[in-house]
Amino acid sequence: MTTNIQQSPYLRQQRDFPPDDSKSLAVQVDRAYVDIAIAVNDRTIGTFALGNEIATGESWYLAGSNSEQQTLRQVYIVTGSGNIAHGITTATIAGFTRIYGTFSDGTNFYPLPYTDSASATNQVQVVVTPTNIVITAGGGAPAITSGFIVLEWLSQI
Repeated sequence: MTTNIQQSPYLRQQRDFPPDDSKSLAVQVDRAYVDIAIAVNDRTIGTFALGNEIATGESWYLAGSNSEQQTLRQVYIVTGSGNIAHGITTATIAGFTRIYGTFSDGTNFYPLPYTDSASATNQVQVVVTPTNIVITAGGGAPAITSGFIVLEWLSQI
């Protein structure tokens, strides 16, 4: 099997800058700057914003395409079971890449979606519809008093 391996955003640890030749020094400084810019721009961005779409820094290449798709991320506040309007025009995106979060019952913290292997009634389900994030707590699930949902999706930018 032949695969193309993408370069990871790592920087060289050492670079020799010529001390006596300004033209060669300029070339090396320019190369160093380009290497740094590429490595910085290729990393995953660790910014999570409430009420604002943030580029994640991830690049997706799907269906054998050489064109890149970026992912966007947004955080939503959870105050209990029910619907949270997400404001994403789902008809114009390729899909969600991650749907995750946490919630608290006021004492303990749980991952979303939450599963308790002992009983299906203890689950907390998270579903994204074209207009809402829908959080459904099973009959024996912990009470949801607060939390966060993070949505990441393939954008057209």
